[in-house]
Amino acid sequence: MTDSHIPGDGVRQRNLSRLLRLVHQGGPLSRATLTETTGLNRSTIADLVSELARRALVVEQAPAAVGRVGRPSPVVAASPDVVAIAANPEVDALEIAAIGLDRTVRLRDRIELDHLATPDEIAGLLAARITQWRGDALASARIVAVGLAVPGLVRAIDGLVRTAPHLGWTDAPVRDLVARATGLPTTVGNDASLGVIAEHLFGAGRGVDDLVYLNGGASGIGGGLIVQGMAVGGAGGYAGEFGQNRPGIANVTDRRAGAGVLEDEVSRARLLAVAGLASADEPTLAAVLHTSTSPSVTEEVARQRRILSTALANAVNVLNPSVVVLGGFLATLAGPDLDGLLQAVRAQAMPACAEDLEIRPALLAEDRLLVGAAEAAFDALLRDPTTLA
Repeated sequence: MTDSHIPGDGVRQRNLSRLLRLVHQGGPLSRATLTETTGLNRSTIADLVSELARRALVVEQAPAAVGRVGRPSPVVAASPDVVAIAANPEVDALEIAAIGLDRTVRLRDRIELDHLATPDEIAGLLAARITQWRGDALASARIVAVGLAVPGLVRAIDGLVRTAPHLGWTDAPVRDLVARATGLPTTVGNDASLGVIAEHLFGAGRGVDDLVYLNGGASGIGGGLIVQGMAVGGAGGYAGEFGQNRPGIANVTDRRAGAGVLEDEVSRARLLAVAGLASADEPTLAAVLHTSTSPSVTEEVARQRRILSTALANAVNVLNPSVVVLGGFLATLAGPDLDGLLQAVRAQAMPACAEDLEIRPALLAEDRLLVGAAEAAFDALLRDPTTLA
């Protein structure tokens, strides 16, 4: 293969990056649309698309000719055969997916766990599954990287998991362990921080510049922030830990965890318990809670909604988002009465801060954390497509 990239040619690299990001995030686009969007001339677009195609990062498709006059412009799409492996280790399972650069979820698996897996075990499980997929469904794919969404504090500079208390991990070099086990570049991030990026780019927060995202999972409640269109990570990358805040509980009879934090009171484990389930994925738990006629289920859901509404009102007062997105069991709590939750939040927030507020369930549903992990895995390639020969 001839490499047309000239070392130090920053303008060309940025233009290749821009085009690849456009078709990755926006889906298939015609050359004419790429020309109009970027302001580059047609010959430059043709040259850049040709290079991306030579690198097998994009494919060109025949355009639909319906309703068009003159010669139609070819359509450029991100390649489905360029793949990231995304993973989300939790207390009860390891979720793994293979996600194409075109954003298709090509494969997905859930490995149930009956114990808290160590970082070494997670690395081994990932390596084994990647080996299996490479010999079968991904035989013709190019796996470029691995991304992990971890429920814990992840140091931004090196992917060290400082603490994932529900997993029992402390100062775990997860990135290095997975990279060694798989032989692939690896990125590790907090699950909710990656979830907010996924929802901001492709889901319920698409086009929203000021967004608060709360994720409810088996390990508790995490959060992510988009402020003025930018993800907020904080000094060390630890921003958004809403679940560790001390909740304001107006009714003393609502308290269950003494001096516990928000995720001790608003809890997936408590919902599973009243539903009579030992474990369940998100759709199963949602179906059981929404169809149950048990008074204990109704009362527990209402109790958790009251506490959640206060926590959301505090976040709205501090950050003044236009949209709050709820994922995981928090979306289940919001359930069919989303407007009722919104009104409860507005009743406790400063009126000006909440007057235009919307609360939305995560649009990507079960895929949100895996899509976010894949975005982290694809980041280096999207910044510089010439890194993939």
